[in-house]
Amino acid sequence: MSHKEIVHGEIKIAITPDEEIGQGAKFLDLHKFGANFAYTVDGGMTINKETFSADTATIHVTGRNIHPGKAKGIMVNAIKVISAIIDRLPLHMSPETTQDYAPFLHPMDLTVSVSNATLKLILRDFLEEGLDAQKHILEVIIAEVQKIYPVAKIQMEITESYRNMRKKLDENPLCLELLSAAVAKTGVAVDYAPIRGGTDGATLTALGLPTPNLFYGGENAHSLSEWVSVDIMEKSMESIINIITLAVNHTSTHN
Repeated sequence: MSHKEIVHGEIKIAITPDEEIGQGAKFLDLHKFGANFAYTVDGGMTINKETFSADTATIHVTGRNIHPGKAKGIMVNAIKVISAIIDRLPLHMSPETTQDYAPFLHPMDLTVSVSNATLKLILRDFLEEGLDAQKHILEVIIAEVQKIYPVAKIQMEITESYRNMRKKLDENPLCLELLSAAVAKTGVAVDYAPIRGGTDGATLTALGLPTPNLFYGGENAHSLSEWVSVDIMEKSMESIINIITLAVNHTSTHN
């Protein structure tokens, strides 16, 4: 705002809470926000127009507790039931064994006791039909474990998290063209790469606001060694300014 020499149109900035899993972006008032397109600033050193499609599976097991000294023929240990489910998850679909466009099934949270156990898993695939396949895998596993522990009550709930934004962004090419040109203008050679995760842009794009992603230089996300590059952050800032000026030039050319 202090650089009056930078010619720009109206610029809107929003900070959404809870990131894509918390789905805070769903509550952004797009009419009030009033933008034609937007960009999230997230991730390492790529620009992005496609994300995983994502669901969350919650499996709850209700067992039967009693003093272990009198447990014969009565106890149903929910810890063992949920462990049997986890043990049957396909190893080749784990995050630690997959890359690029390969999908994964990831157990990420577990609370257990003898009487109750709840397991949360995230389902990820670049194709929506792949999520249906993962749901079927879990249903087959649950049916198999249910036969072993017939008295246990096993329930599963699937909730939608976000969907791949690729198709809708390809239908709105201007924001992608501006992003590519803006980054190239900084002298950085990066190309589009799929995100093996999500951004709020996936939700915003689905809601009608085309929102690809621009890098900011963060690496090793969610780990104890997470770090960010100041040099890449500067290139991200330059790219944003370039988008602003290129958008003005595009508007002037087409008016």
